[in-house]
Amino acid sequence: MTHEAFTTPQERPIVYVRKVQVDELPDDLRAQASGAGLKELYAIGSEAGEQLALVKDREMAFIVARQHDYVPVSAH
Repeated sequence: MTHEAFTTPQERPIVYVRKVQVDELPDDLRAQASGAGLKELYAIGSEAGEQLALVKDREMAFIVARQHDYVPVSAH
């Protein structure tokens, strides 16, 4: 591989990871999460504010983001 084949973290888009309460989700998602016994999920969102994914824990959110070539950052 050439040096150009590698990207630096600065070239990859940032996504934000934040905790979301299940009771704040739309009805269909709330039913699925509640049925799985979850009270909170972690949202992965783009810089533009678009929700890209919901996962069951923070560690998984960071793994998923990195697997899709994003740079995950915690959002409070």
